[in-house]
Amino acid sequence: MQGTVDGFSYGLVTPVAAFIMACLGGALGLRCTTRSLRHRDTFKAGWLALGATSIGTGIWTMHFIAMMGFSVQQAPITYDRPLTFASLGVAVLMVGIGIFIVGYRGATALTLVTGGTITGLGVATMHYLGMAGMRLHGRVEYDTVTVALSVVIAVVAATAALWAAVSVHGFLASLGASLVMGGAVSGMHYTAMAAVSVHLQGGHVPAGTGDTATSLLLPMLIGPAVFLILAAVVVMFDPLLVMGDPDWQRPAAQSVHRPGVPAPRHVPSYGEPANWTARPAGRAARRSVHRGGHRSQDW
Repeated sequence: MQGTVDGFSYGLVTPVAAFIMACLGGALGLRCTTRSLRHRDTFKAGWLALGATSIGTGIWTMHFIAMMGFSVQQAPITYDRPLTFASLGVAVLMVGIGIFIVGYRGATALTLVTGGTITGLGVATMHYLGMAGMRLHGRVEYDTVTVALSVVIAVVAATAALWAAVSVHGFLASLGASLVMGGAVSGMHYTAMAAVSVHLQGGHVPAGTGDTATSLLLPMLIGPAVFLILAAVVVMFDPLLVMGDPDWQRPAAQSVHRPGVPAPRHVPSYGEPANWTARPAGRAARRSVHRGGHRSQDW
């Protein structure tokens, strides 16, 4: 028996809410990745980890908010909790691998393609593992061509997101990139759901048994949603992360020279002669001696 599938049981509420969560996770992840690449410090790994967790959590939350609107008319749907949370772990782990590759190997074409492919496959794996946790009185089948298309969309979207993280400058540009990423991830989800068909088992189909998808998924989404809010607070309190100010815009007073570490090379500013040289310090300065009552300086 063919089941009647409805992916928009609540109308536009679930698609819009899912899109917003995908954009939020993408925006936080992109800004954290940009922060780690352009402002190298001891917290580089921490920013990359926060970015990966934000993107993975945002995508996972988007998926299951959208799934709250998915229903089969003839059968109730429940979800296996271990598989559902395992899909979250897979999303964060594989997104993290892709982001760390770009963060530590540099933004070359090879690393962007490699990181984007791993991240995209992580998004697709999260989706289909989450679908594997769905329980109903029947079996779920997929159209192979549509599934392949959804995977391609995921890989392209992830690669474009990583490219944006290393190429896009400024808060508004990053916001636009996060909107594109949210739209691409949402498009991947609904493309994958278009591949779904449900074949119900013959005989009596139990109705109204078990928890509904909303009552089961909503409590599970609270934790990831709270994490995204806390991550947004961290972003808001870091002006470098929000505005993307490059290192050269920091006041010179903040640059502290440590003994034994070469001082940063002076770069002539606009209007300053290119052959300007700083007064030598240290042993070279002490070469200035008195000769015949006159002071000679080597600079």
